[in-house]
Amino acid sequence: MEHQARKRFGQNFLHDPGVIQRIHAAITARPGERLVEIGPGQGAITRGLLAAVGRLDVVELDRDLIEPLRQQLGPLGDLRIHHGDALAFDLCQLVADEEKLRVVGNLPYNISTPLLFHFIDQADCLLDLHLMLQKEVVDRIVADPGDKTYGRLSVMVQSRCSASRLFLIGPGAFKPAPKVESAFLRLRPLHPLPYPIDDPALHARIVAAAFGQRRKTLRNSLSGLVDQALFDEADIDPTRRAENLDIASYARLANAVCRAQRSQPD
Repeated sequence: MEHQARKRFGQNFLHDPGVIQRIHAAITARPGERLVEIGPGQGAITRGLLAAVGRLDVVELDRDLIEPLRQQLGPLGDLRIHHGDALAFDLCQLVADEEKLRVVGNLPYNISTPLLFHFIDQADCLLDLHLMLQKEVVDRIVADPGDKTYGRLSVMVQSRCSASRLFLIGPGAFKPAPKVESAFLRLRPLHPLPYPIDDPALHARIVAAAFGQRRKTLRNSLSGLVDQALFDEADIDPTRRAENLDIASYARLANAVCRAQRSQPD
């Protein structure tokens, strides 16, 4: 399939057979599973997925890739191509109430974080996600408290999912070759959540504020959001910094703030 990669779509097409094989081995797709591939591109991963499951949904923004995908891969199985922007696509519409969807994708690096948040917002209908991302982003996602790379992305993703970096992928595996190293990530949404969050929007606001001024103590970075009594209720030392709080502590703090706000008179 000949197609000139388009920078505006963040296209870097995978072509290395060894990497493709490792990806399929990690996903271990089986007949009857419901899979969706985000950005199939030229079909490097698509072909094996469709052969494994027999029915596959794909979401592709570049309309010039749709007909070649349909012609070359359509005969292999039930290939359902959705033309659209993955940032606005409702994944849960692809499955019935009790079904869980598996997501696979080589995400455009320029919009990978918004895509991740969009997917995680739909975690209730997802079984797992296998994603190719910039190595730096994956390192931030899987980081532990206290690590230099531990930040807002770590907390927000790990609050909803278990996260594992599976293997690295060099630039030469893609055409055109990106200027950065890539990594293959597995996310498994947690059902139920080990640390339930009463108000996800408030939790996100607290995490963003904490890491927005990460060199400051929590007392200072969360000034106006969290007072001493709420730190005490959540059993958190306000002289600590954002990178030293674990996932459970952020959930506990956000829930304490949520309870306080709900108890205030209108």
